[in-house]
Amino acid sequence: MAAARRRLSVGLGLAGAACALLGVCMLLVGPVIIKEQVVKNVRIDPGSMSFSMWKDIPVPFYMSVYLFEVLNPKETLQGAKPALNQRGPYVYREFRYKTNITFHDNDTVSFLEYRQLFFQPDMSNGSEEEHIVVPNILMMGAAVMMENLPNFVKFLLSGALAGLKQEAFMNRTVKEILWGYDDPLLDTINTIVPGLIPFKGKFGLFVELNNSNSGLFTVYTGMKNISRVHMVDSWNGLKKVNYWQSSECNMINGTAGEMWPPFMSPTSLEFYSPDACRSMTLVYEQSRKFEGVPTYRFVAPKTLFANGTDYPPNEGFCPCMQSGIQNISTCRLKAPMFISHPHFYNADPALVDAVEGLHPSKDQHALFLDVHPMTGIPMNCSIKLQLNQYIKRVSGIIQTGKIKPVVLPLLWFAESGSIEGAVLKQFYTNLVLIPSLLDYLQYIFLGLSVPLVISAAVLMARSQGTAAKKSPRHPTMQSKPPPSSETTPLLHDTATLSQDDAEA
Repeated sequence: MAAARRRLSVGLGLAGAACALLGVCMLLVGPVIIKEQVVKNVRIDPGSMSFSMWKDIPVPFYMSVYLFEVLNPKETLQGAKPALNQRGPYVYREFRYKTNITFHDNDTVSFLEYRQLFFQPDMSNGSEEEHIVVPNILMMGAAVMMENLPNFVKFLLSGALAGLKQEAFMNRTVKEILWGYDDPLLDTINTIVPGLIPFKGKFGLFVELNNSNSGLFTVYTGMKNISRVHMVDSWNGLKKVNYWQSSECNMINGTAGEMWPPFMSPTSLEFYSPDACRSMTLVYEQSRKFEGVPTYRFVAPKTLFANGTDYPPNEGFCPCMQSGIQNISTCRLKAPMFISHPHFYNADPALVDAVEGLHPSKDQHALFLDVHPMTGIPMNCSIKLQLNQYIKRVSGIIQTGKIKPVVLPLLWFAESGSIEGAVLKQFYTNLVLIPSLLDYLQYIFLGLSVPLVISAAVLMARSQGTAAKKSPRHPTMQSKPPPSSETTPLLHDTATLSQDDAEA
């Protein structure tokens, strides 16, 4: 029985030691293996797991467009406050794909990304054939652009506008406003002021958006340095743009806005937006979970569109007006256009008060990006921007009436998408479930090693106690004393004492 216990204790001890060793190995080696797998699969390499996702984005993206209808155009022309009514959303399914993918020797890859948009009637609140009253964007823009020209030039334009029956506000379909309409005013303006609006064909707010690319991006592949993966090396061959008044504002920072380097910290992320003609920085707000996947949520800081007075680093984006809007005229043919958050969210209250019908709300109008920090891949996002036009009375152009200076919202849009379906399942399994199981297993092994080693020690102690009981002492029988020797005085003295005790 004692021998069996000894064998069992030895077995339990070995099992405990094995569990401890395995747990320690997993604790030390597991994170290294996971990191190597992440690095292998997030770099831009045809053999990586994320390459196909990067090349042809599988996430269903939707662009929801909201137009602002002017309810009182006649009164606004006479100097009244514009009253607006939000119409929409008009929803478009967005497909993105990359072409001209070219790898270079300096650890970079170049590409053109195209997007196609298809109207989704079932998801929209209204059709593209609906009519909406909006400012005559082309005419009002040209009027403000010509404000400082000689009076006779403005009189010429005013006469031409009268002949073309152009007015300050127009009633057009959603499709025309977004995707373009033929307007003889284009040729007329370019005849009076050559090069003022240097393009031909249809005029529309999104006329160049569909079936177009966002410019030639060259980004790092991460093959040599994973911390640089997806970071922009150049855009259209430029290391920095020349739209703005300072070197800092002209810098092309961050990524192209699709993915970021892995192993992110909860601080900030940057990307270059061709639509906004600038780099943007979002800041960490909170840690969340999307369908069980841990994410960092990044949002726009209040300083994103602040003017140079409220936030000096933005001085390079001026000339500025109130905080909360950014003048993009320098990259939009000098047209008096501004971008902002929808409904002037996070903007100077004076902008909201200048019109009627705006209701800024964080839940509805704040942009966000939910990014998986281990891989740098966005799981859920909604990028929201508003397009505004500065309109006013321009002396010499009678069509502008008595319109008071106002930054008038034209539309806002939200580009939203989230990983779902098979892609989400694969992502969750490979990058969340398996690492979590490995994490749990290492602590399970370490936890098991403790009771196993304790049980082995207890069984060993009991087996030794049982063996001692089976070999009792016989006090009447004395062992023969060892022979006397100079080298063994202690043993000799002990034997002598034992004999004395027995005689006693």
